[in-house]
Amino acid sequence: MNSPLLSSWFGRGEVAAPVDIESATLRSDRFRLEREGDWKRLEDIVARMEKGGLSRIDDAELLALPTLYRTAASSLSVARETSLDAATLRYLEGLVQRAWFQVYGPRQGFFAWFRGFLFGGWSRAVREIWLDICIALFVMVAGAIVGWLLVVRDVDWYYRLVPTQFVDTRVPGASREELMATLAVEESASGLSTFAASLFSNNAGVSILAFALGFAFGIPSLLLLIHNLAVLGAMIWLFDSAGLGIEFAAWLSVHGTTELFGILLAGAAGLHIGRSMAFPGDKSVLDAAAESGRRGAVVMVGVVIMMIVAALLEAFPRQLVEGAGSRFVIGGAFLAFWLSYFFLYRPASAAHESEAAG
Repeated sequence: MNSPLLSSWFGRGEVAAPVDIESATLRSDRFRLEREGDWKRLEDIVARMEKGGLSRIDDAELLALPTLYRTAASSLSVARETSLDAATLRYLEGLVQRAWFQVYGPRQGFFAWFRGFLFGGWSRAVREIWLDICIALFVMVAGAIVGWLLVVRDVDWYYRLVPTQFVDTRVPGASREELMATLAVEESASGLSTFAASLFSNNAGVSILAFALGFAFGIPSLLLLIHNLAVLGAMIWLFDSAGLGIEFAAWLSVHGTTELFGILLAGAAGLHIGRSMAFPGDKSVLDAAAESGRRGAVVMVGVVIMMIVAALLEAFPRQLVEGAGSRFVIGGAFLAFWLSYFFLYRPASAAHESEAAG
């Protein structure tokens, strides 16, 4: 019988195989002994972090963690290339995976993240795009003025600008009473929750579109802002020409101070991405877009919240609260809140993070 399997143990391979096995075992033991101290230290730090986070380790261990992780990762690479014993390989794979999660993985759950988002993260992201907010605000004001001037020059522009769902009795030539009826309150809140959901869907769609178009160097975002505010300018002209400018401004302010602010931030976030791509500085275009995109995404999460608030205000207080004074109070209060939150509210943790980043 001349079996290859048997000939590996008898004949010429009879001595070589045991020597090779013994040599491999010695290499594996020596490899482990030389590095096992660092592995054990890393394992101890990771185990304590898994149980209690950063509070269970001191500053020296925190500083040593990245180095120990890289050492273990390098050991794992060597172990794979040299085919060390399976037990060592499994141990290192598990250790490196656990350590990676502590070094690079998420540090907090959703609720902790959301708390940090509300109490500093969102407002800080908004302040970081202040230049884009100024540009977007200028464009929005210009858009409203353009809409006003276009319909003053030619009334037909009203029908070109204003969407068909708004062209009911709110048309040039309508009487003061007809226009005033569109600003009246509802007798009950029945059906307003469905109305709020519809409004949120529309407002969120406009905001997301303004943000998404920013990737084309911000130009489409600015054009969208101009168009939307031109519509508003045309409608302001319509009500003002009937002597209802104050009443319309009060009716609009209830939800408009939140809704328009949200659209402003969405457009500014899109412009921020486009501007960073057009002028990346010393970064690559992709790196600049990624950094501004992360900042813009934080702003947009907040914009969605603002759109929910605006939809609720538009569906309930605007429809149920009567009187220009009361409506101005609601709209003014929300405007003051947003301005204070974004530009005056600076928690200590946010200020500390800004200093550290600088």
